Amino acid sequence: MKKSDYYDIVAKSAHLTKSAAKDAIDMFLDEVVKTLRKGDKVVLSGFGTLTIGKVGPKDVVPFGKSDKRVTVKGHNVVSFKAAKPLRKTIW
Repeated sequence: MKKSDYYDIVAKSAHLTKSAAKDAIDMFLDEVVKTLRKGDKVVLSGFGTLTIGKVGPKDVVPFGKSDKRVTVKGHNVVSFKAAKPLRKTIW
C-alpha cells in the first residue's frame, strides 16, 4: 500500500476529509521521525517498537569480481520489533 491509500482509508473510517486525514497522518509520521532523531524509542502499543541503533564502520567487498575492499562508514539504523498481538496475527 502507498501512503495515499492510507489517506483514503483514514478519511473514510474517521469521517474526515481527505485533506484532514492527510494532515493527521503526515503530522503523526513527522512526530515519529522527530522522536527517533532525538534518540528516543517509539512504542505503538499492540503494533511494535521503533528504535535507533548504531552500526560501526566495516570493510566490505562490493559485488563483482574485484577484490578491492571498501570501507562503509558507521551510521544509524532504525529497528522494528513487532508487539505480541501483531506477531500472533501474522505468524
